[in-house]
Order: sequence, then C-alpha cells, then structure tokens
Amino acid sequence: MGTSVEEIKDLREKTGCGMMDCKQALKEADGDAEKAGDLLRKKGLASAARRAGRTAAQGLVDSYLHVGGKIGVLVEINCESDFVARNNEFQAFVKNIAMQIAASNPQYITREEVPEAVLQREKDILQTQAKEEGKPAAAMAKIIEGRLNKFYSEICLLEQPFIKDPKLIVRDLLADMVAKIGENIVIRRFNRYQLGENS
Repeated sequence: MGTSVEEIKDLREKTGCGMMDCKQALKEADGDAEKAGDLLRKKGLASAARRAGRTAAQGLVDSYLHVGGKIGVLVEINCESDFVARNNEFQAFVKNIAMQIAASNPQYITREEVPEAVLQREKDILQTQAKEEGKPAAAMAKIIEGRLNKFYSEICLLEQPFIKDPKLIVRDLLADMVAKIGENIVIRRFNRYQLGENS
C-alpha cells in the first residue's frame, strides 16, 4: 500500500521527525499513523544518546508567570532545527520545564554543575548527621550516597521528580522528548525570580 505525501506530512507534524523517517515508519506500519508514531519513538529512544553530541542552536526562550505574579521564570531550551522549535509538543515541553522551575526552584540543571565546595559542605553535613544518628561505619558510604541523591533531586532540575507526574524524573522527560522529536534537546539556562527575594 502506498503512502501519500499528506500522511507523511501529518506524521512529521506530530512527531517532528524527518520526512524520510516518517515515510519509512508508515511503510513498516502498513500506513497506520499511530503505529508509525510508536515506531519512530522506539527508534528515537535507542538513538537519543547518539544525538547528545549534535549541535542544538535553535529553540526557544520562554517565560512562565505563576498565578498572582509572585514567581516568574525565563528559560532557554535548544533544539537542532527551527522546524522543531515551532512544533507544538516542543513548545509544550518548554512551558512544562518553566513551570517545573517555578514550582521546584532548582539551583542547577545537572549534578555536574554543582560546585565542588557546595558538594563538599553537603557531604560534611551528611556525614555528621549519620554519625550523630549512630549509623554503623561500614554503612556510612552507602547512607551518604543515598542522601546525596536526595540532595541532587532537590537542587538539580534534571534530577527532580516532574511536577505533573512525580513517578517521572525530568531527565527521563527530556530523554522521552528527544526520542519523540528526533533531535538533540538541551536545557541551556534559566532564571527564576521570586518577589521580595534577594538575588
């Protein structure tokens, strides 16, 4: 069964994937657009890691103002093409990330960005707490590692539970978006403003 140009365009519009990828997926799915979308998503997940090195210089700067205007967020999220930047799903993703930042107040995007001094201070605090709780020395490293992961989940955007679905981590939400869109996506930077807060 042949695939029309309209069907390919529709699938491209929904997924943000390339025309040839959409054509191939529709062929494999015998023209079933939903199955083709699933196929593209599965293939995307498998190659998301490969995309991480590709240049992402397009994208959006978006804002979010929390109800009442007491918290505001500016966020820049990059993708590889202007076509994807105009994609509704990408735009919704950017808005969700801005809302996440407003609600969860992360200090950094990734755990790698946490300064060594901040990390060392936290490790010292956790070690002192664990000792005062009488935790066995043999288990200390494991306990501190677990508590450090919790610390990261509070201050690093990609480590935080997603506000709309706490079973999902923001990092997984990003990977899912990369898989769906078929391009490298990078949360580049953000600023969060809270009324009356010192900068």
